[in-house]
Amino acid sequence: MDGNAVGREEMIAVPAGRVTLSDRRTQRSWQVDVAPFRLGGYPVTQAAYAQVVGEWPSTARGERGPVEGVSWLDAVLYCNSRSRQEGLTPSYRQVDSESVAWDASADGYRLPTEAEWEHACRAGTTGARYGPLDEIAWHRANSGERIHEVGGKRPNAWGLHDMLGNVWEWCWDVYDAEVYKTYRVLRGGGWFDEPWSCRASVRRRSHPTFRIDDVGFRVARSGTA
Repeated sequence: MDGNAVGREEMIAVPAGRVTLSDRRTQRSWQVDVAPFRLGGYPVTQAAYAQVVGEWPSTARGERGPVEGVSWLDAVLYCNSRSRQEGLTPSYRQVDSESVAWDASADGYRLPTEAEWEHACRAGTTGARYGPLDEIAWHRANSGERIHEVGGKRPNAWGLHDMLGNVWEWCWDVYDAEVYKTYRVLRGGGWFDEPWSCRASVRRRSHPTFRIDDVGFRVARSGTA
């Protein structure tokens, strides 16, 4: 991990593919085709968030720590603000409400879809994890029950760090509109979670306005250019 971790993360090219998603509660599974896209090599850091937003919302302070205590709406606003700062077209409209609209043609930063997230996490693997848990993730049994700097564990085969453990990550998708209304999907497990939760397929949900101390996010961009 170099000093660039204090600033904005490298965007990793993720190839196209197909992923099978599953929901433990409903026992349902479904396949999704994923187009090539780019994903942050690690979650957005506190320093990077402060550079864009001018705030340090995290409970556990540290420039290289993943930003946490940010809601889904905070993450959406960050994506739009960063896009504008870099001269890109913002991906989201109507960001003053829970009914945010995504402009799929925009070249700006955005949250990954749930399918993109799992496809990127697996990096061509098919098991519960892309490597031995203690080598790739901070979880309850090895974290000392605290958050850790990004990039401290081994990345997956595509160069993505912390896809499991450390902080849960917001995804774009609504979890289950019929049951949970506007609640959004969280993926990846966190520093306070038992090993069971740190698996590629595990889904969690939260309200888009809630701020939680084990929840952060990473950014995506459409295309490969």
